[in-house]
Amino acid sequence: MNTEWIAVDWGTSHLRAWAMRGDSVLDHAQSDKGMARVGKDGFQSALFELIEGWLSSGPTDVIACGMVGARQGWVEAPYSAVPCEPTPVAPFRVPGTGPRIRAFVVPGLKQATPPDVMRGEETQIAGFLASHQNWDGVICLPGTHTKWVQVSAGEVVSFRTFMTGEMFDLLAGQSVLKHSVGQGWDDAAFADAVADTQSKPEQLAARMFGLRAADLLQGQDGDITRAQLSGFLIGAELAATRPYWLGQQLAIIGAEGLSDVYAKALQQQGAFVETANSTQCTLAGLLQARNLTRQTA
Repeated sequence: MNTEWIAVDWGTSHLRAWAMRGDSVLDHAQSDKGMARVGKDGFQSALFELIEGWLSSGPTDVIACGMVGARQGWVEAPYSAVPCEPTPVAPFRVPGTGPRIRAFVVPGLKQATPPDVMRGEETQIAGFLASHQNWDGVICLPGTHTKWVQVSAGEVVSFRTFMTGEMFDLLAGQSVLKHSVGQGWDDAAFADAVADTQSKPEQLAARMFGLRAADLLQGQDGDITRAQLSGFLIGAELAATRPYWLGQQLAIIGAEGLSDVYAKALQQQGAFVETANSTQCTLAGLLQARNLTRQTA
């Protein structure tokens, strides 16, 4: 297959890898062996399960981003302090790998005040900026821990993280609301809930219990409840991040479904939003990181 290098996105829950020739994808594989499911000594074997067929006899460069570089990961890659470029330094070399690979991990970013960190998103930001020269504005990266990132002159200036996705999962799956939340969706219910917490974010906790009460007393459909819960939480997030996005050029990088949800919520507030494919941004950012590795080798 003549693989030149291997791109890896290694998060908490999943491991994704791509066999690459330049910027072209030759093959793709993934597994559920994210950082949380791999022991400290199991990272190389988990990776080899996916990429063994792509390797030649000589060493192949593996460029990885994400939680693989966390303290509990394969190797702790040091953070770079903002303001800085998304990938200001070459990836950190993983020591002690087998002779068939040379593995590198992209460092994350850190912010002193207010305290915040990111791992993985910096690579997506770098990939986005590679195809958006001289882009200034705010990038939203929705997910379990959603990032709001201010970008200017090619640098990450500041960022904030919101646990909105994790809160939704915990409330829908482990709180009293688990008895009322369905699996479907209702656009109108979501829009109304976003507007409600945009104007009254202090009512969030009461609004959420009202979802359970609406089920018990009125038999509210679970799909409506699910959309409202998401709308309340995202609405509160948008209220808190209004200084970030109001009047700014906006881009969203994330999974298609979740990006669409955030885009609708922001458009509802009159914002103009551009969406970008998260996988494409990740691969473009990893290519940039690989080029840094080659320049410093």
